[in-house]
Parts: sequence; structure tokens; C-alpha cells
Amino acid sequence: MSTQISVSEFSTLIQEYASYKLSIQNCSRKTVAEYLFDLRTFFRYLLARERDVDPASEEFLTIDVSGVGLERLKKIRAEDIYEFLFYAGEQRGNQWAARARKLSAIRSLFRYLVNKRHYLEENPTADIDSPKPKKSLPKVLTLDESLQLLAAVEADKESKYRTRDYAILTLFLNCGMRDSELVGINLSDVDSGMQSLRVTGKGNKERIVYLNDACRTALSDYIAERVGPKYAKVRDRALFLSRLDQRMSVKTVQAMVYKYLKLADLEAKHYSVHKLRHTAATLMYQSGNVDVRVLKEILGHEQLNTTQIYTHISNADMERAMAQNPLAKKKREKS
Repeated sequence: MSTQISVSEFSTLIQEYASYKLSIQNCSRKTVAEYLFDLRTFFRYLLARERDVDPASEEFLTIDVSGVGLERLKKIRAEDIYEFLFYAGEQRGNQWAARARKLSAIRSLFRYLVNKRHYLEENPTADIDSPKPKKSLPKVLTLDESLQLLAAVEADKESKYRTRDYAILTLFLNCGMRDSELVGINLSDVDSGMQSLRVTGKGNKERIVYLNDACRTALSDYIAERVGPKYAKVRDRALFLSRLDQRMSVKTVQAMVYKYLKLADLEAKHYSVHKLRHTAATLMYQSGNVDVRVLKEILGHEQLNTTQIYTHISNADMERAMAQNPLAKKKREKS
């Protein structure tokens, strides 16, 4: 989903709401942009329905939503929101997560209008349940595949950024950080003893990530380059630099990860940067016997139930359990 959107596309009221999310609730600009993107789609849907515009047409994408102010918002009922969520699922192909995010954006706006500004007396989202998720296990790399991915970096002798890329993948696979957290790390965020580093997660919340031997070694090798003569004139404080000697972007990191997934013959399994986060969490929980509450702090989750997805039972665990059944070796006697 593209979040290239300008607050000037909206009415003064929605601009005030966006300012509230940024300045008072301390949401990131990316989060606010995602909320505005979903609100714009919602407003366009309402206007298209009134004007008999096909939501699948090009005209739908040009509908001006700047006129959607308080008077228009007062007319919105729960039925309008239900119909929009149905449209998002049936015509836009949005899965539960995308529909839940759209509802979250609408719900946030009305909470602001009702509870914070008291412009409205009733909240049409009050009794709307969030779309239920499909219960599925996170897709992760196995231990062997993780080693295969790191080996692909080591084997890439032609790359000028091999040390950097190996350090990045090592952090992803060991620490479970998000790509947005990794690109935000500054040199000053790594402690002098290389025991830990500071990252800024969702909601601009900082946490300390402790480093194991693999991370310390990979980071030490890279930092020796980063603070060496090659980068002596670089003013950017970023830990990880792009080929232009500037802070790496999330897209650049993602492209690097996809490159090595392809070199490691893992591309066909549709892994992604976020799957590396899932991998780190699963390996820590299943192989390292890490308590789920500790894992919650490592990953920077707000709620424990978010972390509990990693407590799923592995196929190997189930095979061992089946083998331990006292009847496991009982075979039918042939007459």
C-alpha cells in the first residue's frame, strides 16, 4: 500500500485530527499517513455511493474529499461503515488485517470527534466488532534456512557491502527487530561495550536490545568499517549507510534482503523482512526456551497476546509426542 498522501487533501477538521495524532498522541508520520489513506478511501466510498460512481472506476480515484467536514461526518451511521468494510473485502480484496486497519482509522477519528472535541454525541463505531483474524501460524525460516541465508552473504565476495549486509541480517535473525527500527539506529545507540543497542519502535517508544556473540562480532566488523577512513567525512549519524553514504531506507534494506533470499534459493518461499522477525522470535521461543513474557519485551510488543502467536507447537514437537505414545510401536499381528 502506498502512503503517499498529503494532509492538504482533507478538510480543516481532518487536518486538526491528523495534528492531534502527531503532536498529542505522538504517533509516527507513517502511522498518521496510513490512517489518512484509509480515511480517504472511506470518504471516497461514501461520496461515490451518493454520486453513483463505480468504486472500481478510475473516477473513484479522483474524488475530492476536502469537503468532508463535520456536517458530512454527522450523517455517518454504523450501516455505512459495515457497507464500506464489506466493499473493502469483496471488491478491494482486503483481508481481515487490512479491513481491521481501516476500521481502526475510522474508529480513531470518531473517538476524537466524540471524546476529545465533543463535536458529536454518538460514535457510530461504538458497537462494531473488528474483523476476526484467520488463525494461521507465522511463516518462518528454519534454522537451516537461516544459516543458508547468512552463508549466501558470506559467499558474495563481489559485494562492497558484504560486511554491512551480514551485520543487518544477523541482527534481524537474532534480535527480531523491525526494518523501520533497524534503519533508525544511530552510531551513538550502540553502547561502547557492544553489549546492547537502543532502538525506537512503534509509537516512538525506545527499548534496549541486548546483543549476543553473533551480533557483537558482526557489528564489530561493520563498525570498524563505519568509523574508518572511508567514512571519515560522512556527517550522517546513521549506523547503516547506503551506497550514497546516507541513512539506509526501509526499501533499500528490503531490496538487500530479497537479493540474498534469491541467492540462497529461498525466494520461491515468499519470505520477507518481517518473516525474519518472526523467525528470530520462533527460534528463541522453540529452541532457546525463552519465556513468552521476556520475548514480549525483546520484540517490543504492547500486548502479551500479540507475542503468544509464537508459542505454537512445531511439527517436530508433535512428531515426538506421537512417538512417545505407549501404543506407538504396536502393530497388527498377521494371521
